[in-house]
Amino acid sequence: MVYCSKCGKKNEDDAEFCAKCGDSLTGSKKDHEKEWEDRCEKECAGGKHHGPSFFWGAVVILIGLWILFEFVLKNIEGLNLPTWLQEFEFWWLFALIIAIAVIATGIRMLTQK
Repeated sequence: MVYCSKCGKKNEDDAEFCAKCGDSLTGSKKDHEKEWEDRCEKECAGGKHHGPSFFWGAVVILIGLWILFEFVLKNIEGLNLPTWLQEFEFWWLFALIIAIAVIATGIRMLTQK
């Protein structure tokens, strides 16, 4: 029996294409090894995770909001912002984002194989 390198399905020895996914079963061993290494690199080394980019994206958004409220909206004459918004402190949001990132990293570390 020949196993498909893409989906793992058992196929007949003389099969040229996988009965499940249609992938070629006649690729050279080097192609199979290269595909396996690429797959392992993606899955074993963390693969596609968006933790750091998501974190920094959130920090940039918070900085933008802080600039908007502190330096732009509060200084526009005649703009009547609600009192809670005029007195709102953004600094605690930075601590909140960092705390969530640390907790998410710890959960990820505990749940990885």
